[in-house]
Amino acid sequence: MRRTDALGVIALTDSLIDVIDLSCKRDQRSLFEGLTHTFCPGDIVQIEGPNGSGKTSLLRILTGVCSDYQGDILWRGQSFSTDRLDYLNHLLYLGHLPGVKKSLTPRENLHWCSGMNSGHLQIPIVDALEEVGLAGFEDTPCHHLSAGQLRRVALARLYLTPTPVWILDEPFTAIDKSGVGKLETLLCEHAAGGGCVIMTTHQELSLEGVDKINLRDYQPKLVQWQQEEWGIDV
Repeated sequence: MRRTDALGVIALTDSLIDVIDLSCKRDQRSLFEGLTHTFCPGDIVQIEGPNGSGKTSLLRILTGVCSDYQGDILWRGQSFSTDRLDYLNHLLYLGHLPGVKKSLTPRENLHWCSGMNSGHLQIPIVDALEEVGLAGFEDTPCHHLSAGQLRRVALARLYLTPTPVWILDEPFTAIDKSGVGKLETLLCEHAAGGGCVIMTTHQELSLEGVDKINLRDYQPKLVQWQQEEWGIDV
């Protein structure tokens, strides 16, 4: 079954990303194994797990930044490796760091980012900055902004870029309570419009219908046994 989403003229299938028997090692240590999951339009998926369980590694694998994994990743039923460019054109990734060049202004940072999306914007840059509470800071060099304001510059990209898949690593970091509420609303609107959100967060969410993947459930059996035997919570 196919349907047209509210993010443009893109036709989305019931399955956007399929992860099949995914395993990841880092520094000769197995982080997780046997992870299989289907990410569909309308999904908001929270990746959970203790520190060091591979949450950020999983997000980096899904964005194509990290290739150190075993298993299969499909994009709309096709191998990620053979349809990589199309996949990346439909993906927005915000990492744990804001990814903002401090010598540029918020307006200049977002203008540069829009170039990666062929200049296609959902709303004007000044309106996106107003949405994240940065009206009046459009032309202030980013090295004068606080950590919370830098995070808001990064989050403004969510208002600009018409991509169905959002992969977000700790998007609520350094933003205040009102900002948290507004971001939760934006994530719900994106999912309701046919988008898919995959994220990590330590924030207690008030969202309904969030699917959760706990990487503790995919730890290698030996690691699980050691933690239970020694009483370790990594």
